[in-house]
Amino acid sequence: MEAVANSRFARFSYRKVGQVLDLIRGKSVAEAFGMLPWVPRACRVLVAKTLRSAVANAGGKTDPATLSVSQAWVNHGPVMKRVMPKAQGSRAIIKRKTCHLTIVVSDAQKAKRN
Repeated sequence: MEAVANSRFARFSYRKVGQVLDLIRGKSVAEAFGMLPWVPRACRVLVAKTLRSAVANAGGKTDPATLSVSQAWVNHGPVMKRVMPKAQGSRAIIKRKTCHLTIVVSDAQKAKRN
């Protein structure tokens, strides 16, 4: 059984979130939750929240100990453009990046076969 959780318009750069997802992809859910508090990235809170949602979407019929992170990916979101004043009346454009995060958890037996 597979369960999916999405987090959209998150205020993190997609590259930094992708680094965290590379660490947990293919691991069991318990192992992923054990690793996330030690990851030195602020987006680990977002990834843990989305992973917790995917486990909850699997339902009460599935034991969380048998689940593993089968797929996890991140895509670009819209870029918010802001202006910061600079010297002599000029300006600098600041790009605030966002991302869309998706995590898929499935039974450990099925994940090992793929």
